Amino acid sequence: MIESIKTPSVLFVCSRNGGKSQLAAGLMRDLAGDAVAVHSAGTNPCEALNPESVESLSELGIDVTGEHPKPVTNEVLDAADVVVVLGTEAKLERHGTARVLTWETDEPSARGIEGMDRMRLVRDDINARVHKLYAELVEN
Repeated sequence: MIESIKTPSVLFVCSRNGGKSQLAAGLMRDLAGDAVAVHSAGTNPCEALNPESVESLSELGIDVTGEHPKPVTNEVLDAADVVVVLGTEAKLERHGTARVLTWETDEPSARGIEGMDRMRLVRDDINARVHKLYAELVEN
């Protein structure tokens, strides 16, 4: 008898779903391939992805063409095993049985670092966290 193994699902949430949650989703998709179902959403989605976020992923060979900001819905929350809230702006009501993590990511702008230098630091901070989460998800 072959035992079916459920693919873990992770939802990355930030307030606008144009930057940090899209970075995390792109990084996890690139790392995990089909081993993890990856979604992203925002509590107050904006109109388009942050161009610097897109460029910072492109520098790593990650293409997020076709992605767009999406709202948090009950359906996407219900599908998630883990919900990761990035930053402190997004506020999410407890929903379902998903484990909820909050990542208070580095904010280089507080140190006067702006533009692509800022975005690379944010990306690299999120990337390190994504690698740790991926290791947890595939171990279980």
